[in-house]
Amino acid sequence: MGTLLYNAVIYTMELEGEQVEALYIEEGKIVDCGSSKRLLEKWSRQASRARNLNGAFIYPGFVDSHLHLIAHGQKLLRLDLSQSTKKDALAKLEAQSVQDGEWIEALGWNEHNDPDHALLTVTDLNKISINQPIFVMRICRHAAIVNQNVLDLAGIDRFTPDPKGGKIERDEHGNPNGILHDAAIQYVQAVMPPLSKASVKNALQTAINDCHAKGLTGGHSEDLHYYNGLAETVDIYQEVVNEKKPFRAHLLIHHEELSAYDASPYTQQQALSPYVEFGALKIFADGALGGRTAALSEPYEDDPSTSGLLIHNQTALYDLVYQARKRQLAVAIHVIGDQALELALTAIEQNETVNQRDRLIHVQVAREDLVQRMAKLPIVIDVQPHFVVSDFPWVEERLGEERMSFSFAWKTLLETGIHCAGGSDAPIEPIEPLKGMHAAIFRKNDQGTYNVKEALTPYEAVALFTTGSAYAIEKEATRGKVKIGYDADLTILDRDLFRGGEEAFSQARVLETIVNGYTVYEKGGVSE
Repeated sequence: MGTLLYNAVIYTMELEGEQVEALYIEEGKIVDCGSSKRLLEKWSRQASRARNLNGAFIYPGFVDSHLHLIAHGQKLLRLDLSQSTKKDALAKLEAQSVQDGEWIEALGWNEHNDPDHALLTVTDLNKISINQPIFVMRICRHAAIVNQNVLDLAGIDRFTPDPKGGKIERDEHGNPNGILHDAAIQYVQAVMPPLSKASVKNALQTAINDCHAKGLTGGHSEDLHYYNGLAETVDIYQEVVNEKKPFRAHLLIHHEELSAYDASPYTQQQALSPYVEFGALKIFADGALGGRTAALSEPYEDDPSTSGLLIHNQTALYDLVYQARKRQLAVAIHVIGDQALELALTAIEQNETVNQRDRLIHVQVAREDLVQRMAKLPIVIDVQPHFVVSDFPWVEERLGEERMSFSFAWKTLLETGIHCAGGSDAPIEPIEPLKGMHAAIFRKNDQGTYNVKEALTPYEAVALFTTGSAYAIEKEATRGKVKIGYDADLTILDRDLFRGGEEAFSQARVLETIVNGYTVYEKGGVSE
């Protein structure tokens, strides 16, 4: 007994423009697809449900190839500063009601939302409180701003050296100004109260509910290091993600959790359930452009005193890839600057490949020689198109005109034959896949349109979040298409993304999200 969906416009993503009208689903798989007439004649008696979709548009389930699910849930539950000016942010922080001794925490701060691009510093946060610890995570999650109370708790003063792979910003007198980059944030995280398992579980549940509402049937997430370690986080995933709340969760393994991974019972199995599985070893090679910690081969145009920050040198990066290979794991390396990209490519080239695909995450700044090197490797690039909306035009000041031709260059990567998958990096960028697709196609925000030669076609943009995400995790034979034998993961919209123009991507509503044949979200507009 199965479900018959008919009278729909169903894009298979097997070939550009290919459509069918009906699907028959049994036990989470697509058993048949074709015309409504044929499938009604063949399956209507056997189907436990026959549903007239009234012309709705069906796509393979959208999958986010790079996000932080639990952090996205936390953003929905905590104080969010991602749209705030400095004045608004300080007012929201001051309005936070906490008990004595509790931490005031906020996420998503972005100085580029302020008309003057004004930074938050220790001085600003001290005016709110010198007794309550205040911790503000920048939107990129590669920088944080804290008050003096937190600096004292963490033992950070003018004599504290920068940690390897991190930076403590200082004022003109050499005193910490409250802004911490990358590994320096760990000084603070070591003294923060641990999160309860219940709060992490709530964040994950909240995130997956939101993913379903946005049309996402799965995501490749990096969570296993930040919430009391790998073992507890995996337990939470298995408690939350199941037949009652199905979602295809592909979990990257942070390199600092290798010992925990080795001690776990999962080293010989990638799939822990039909919905939860392990992926590649996640490695950070550099920081982010917003804080000028992305590692560039030449200094920043708007600050020639720095070329960014390498988290690992070439030897250390090689060894991390080698450690992954010993465990038959692929790697997923965060690279934003071209210097970090060069080191990552060298480390991959010098180590033998495994049966999984290596991934480079972001690749916002490249060079022609590096693109050619990538094209020779069996790798996948995880791109986040919405960064074009968020980072322009200020990123042009960071990089300068000469570097822009190979920056945020998604079309160039595809035309060179490099496989790409699409994601959001939520909570850093909006999790809605339709916003990511829109950014990939139209490359514009309220201030202008940017480097249109790198614009993707609608088919290429949708492919990033369907066939691209499936290919990234070796699931191209079972997911990412509407095809007989494939998983019944579907996203149903009220608009045609391939014929509706820009309006389709900006105004489409998710009518229904289906995972493994189960309807996990339904907004309305689809009738029985």
